[in-house]
Amino acid sequence: MDLGLQGARVVVTGASRGIGRAIAQTFADEGADLAICARSAEPLKRAAEELRGTGRTVVDQAVDVADEEALRGFIAQAADRLGGIDVLVSNVSGGSSATPDQWERGLTTDILPFVRMAEEAEPHLAASERGGSVVLISTTSALHASAPSGPKAYGAVKAALNHYASALARSLAETGVRVNTVSPGPIEFPGGGWDRRKHNDPDFYESIRARIPYGRLGRPEEVARAVAYLGSPAASFITGANLVVDGGFLDRV
Repeated sequence: MDLGLQGARVVVTGASRGIGRAIAQTFADEGADLAICARSAEPLKRAAEELRGTGRTVVDQAVDVADEEALRGFIAQAADRLGGIDVLVSNVSGGSSATPDQWERGLTTDILPFVRMAEEAEPHLAASERGGSVVLISTTSALHASAPSGPKAYGAVKAALNHYASALARSLAETGVRVNTVSPGPIEFPGGGWDRRKHNDPDFYESIRARIPYGRLGRPEEVARAVAYLGSPAASFITGANLVVDGGFLDRV
């Protein structure tokens, strides 16, 4: 199936590693031009150079998403350099550790950045001839309360974002802009959180792996393909959806 992404203008935040990096690669492989950001400059530069190897235009900028001015400036620059925005992928997070500032960090690095990006990008998305699309990367931790979720800010903050994205989908529908969410289950990649748990807390890692019917954790590219589909014109009548990519991890109807 042709996703219709050739020449699309795609913005991906948190794109230097893991799921965000795989998302950027998948869009580039489908023929899209990219604007990517991440907090750390050097890993972002390496990712951008690799992505340029596909022959696509890649705009990169180191951005702390908690800095409203810098974040809005990145979105504006992306629209200027790419000639518009067709797809916005929000893949930023304050993390899941139970630190004393976890609730405040969830507000400043998860909720407010998504709100601000959506506001800044909305006029460009509404002007897209392909039909603008927003994809929020959430988590299965927003959909259940047992491990690895628990009484921490991570799941609760992402649940709030799920609500906001669903409501935004309905308010933007009349402009032709779609808003959807992708909720990955446990995803493993070198240097990521589950990779660290595998080595530092193998009993906990194994307890989670054992609950996944597929018998393994997911891979970033498996999430990325779902994101590319929802962001593409191939999903033109899908909005307000939350696509779970978890290998059957969640036990629910």
